[in-house]
Amino acid sequence: MAELYQTQRAMRNIRLAALQRGVIGILDIGTAKIACLVLRFDGTGTFRETDGVGPMAGQVNFRVIGAASTRSRGMRRGEIDTMAETERAIRTVVAAAQKVAGVRVDHVIACLSGGRPASYGLAGEVALETGRVQDHDVARVMAACDAPDFGRGREVLHAQPVNFAVDNRSGLGDPRDHVGNRLACDMHVLTVDGDVIGNLVQCIRRCDLELAGVASASYASARAALVEDEQELGAACIDMGGGGTGVSIFAKKHMIFGDNVKIGGQLITQDIAQGLRVPLPVAERLKTLNGGVEATGRDDRDMIDLTGAGSGTGTGDAAGWEGDRRSVSRADLIGIMRPRVEEILEGVREVLDAAGFDSMPSQQIVLTGGGSQIPGLDGLAARILGPSIRCGRPLRIDGLAHQFTDPGFSSAVGLALFAAHPQDEWWDFEMPADSYPTRSLRRAYRWFKNNW
Repeated sequence: MAELYQTQRAMRNIRLAALQRGVIGILDIGTAKIACLVLRFDGTGTFRETDGVGPMAGQVNFRVIGAASTRSRGMRRGEIDTMAETERAIRTVVAAAQKVAGVRVDHVIACLSGGRPASYGLAGEVALETGRVQDHDVARVMAACDAPDFGRGREVLHAQPVNFAVDNRSGLGDPRDHVGNRLACDMHVLTVDGDVIGNLVQCIRRCDLELAGVASASYASARAALVEDEQELGAACIDMGGGGTGVSIFAKKHMIFGDNVKIGGQLITQDIAQGLRVPLPVAERLKTLNGGVEATGRDDRDMIDLTGAGSGTGTGDAAGWEGDRRSVSRADLIGIMRPRVEEILEGVREVLDAAGFDSMPSQQIVLTGGGSQIPGLDGLAARILGPSIRCGRPLRIDGLAHQFTDPGFSSAVGLALFAAHPQDEWWDFEMPADSYPTRSLRRAYRWFKNNW
């Protein structure tokens, strides 16, 4: 693992070098598809402390000059399952995006949804030595945050201060230069399975690329799908992907909770394939073109020709099921899909309840990801999750083609915003780590500081 840690420590320098060069790649490695965006920056590689505030952060610094996507291979539930297949898929999509961009990509920032994410809220407090908050005071209070044992093999993926307080004045975004006697800090830390990140590092290396950063897909999709008011006032983003459903909660422009429901759109496809006895490619096409979760009286009479649905799929086993059943009503298809969608939404409800989402002043929920496009999903979600539901598309960024503004590309667009300015870097100070006994946080924060 020492080699892995060495790679992690170098990530931040690699990202800064890529920004100086002016070109960096974005890799959204999902279970259903892999997307690649090629970004061209202005070449300065420098950002002010006020940059990165809000979801539009960084858009003035880059434009998309190449984009491509391909069907994912070798992935299972957001994690690499077969290294060689994932490598081939990444090579394919990067080559296609490079061809559109007309430039070579050497450095990439990647996101993935697996790794069993776990959120922690940490708190720390220190006395102010000079009566005014300075940079080293911010470093001291962050080092003072008391962290639990994250568990063996866990790695910190995101670590962000989400609130500062000086004496009794809480809710401060930047406490520096405030006058007072005590400084307090609340931090959010998201950890993942270190082996999952290690496999990602290995796969990227095998593609002759350098990994310049890693982010959680649920965090990235929220950066793209939540508008600025939602990030400020509070909202939950539900990223419905193929291998899982990401859940993230934002408040005061920071992620304060992240988790994952291990059920995604691929299980819906499998249910259709088993229920109708059709190949998986045909089931995926039926789900995309004819699926839904709300049946009407007309759907009983709306018949779907399974033979026509299977045409052009290139599957050699079509003859085995063609003669068995040639058509099905849309109501039957909906009857297969709805129970699994309800299971996903119930899982999301359990995660939100565990996170204390009900106690937040804003109950806004935004659905995004490829699975969010199922007709009638917003109505079903409103009954299970709450009335304040909307379907979110990623923000438009400069140079992005229209076909990549689909909700399924929210993670890729959010990762582009993350590449321009990771929020984790806002408070990058030298920390007096040796002054505090909380070894777990010192170890975690050193990883975070050296990478981001």
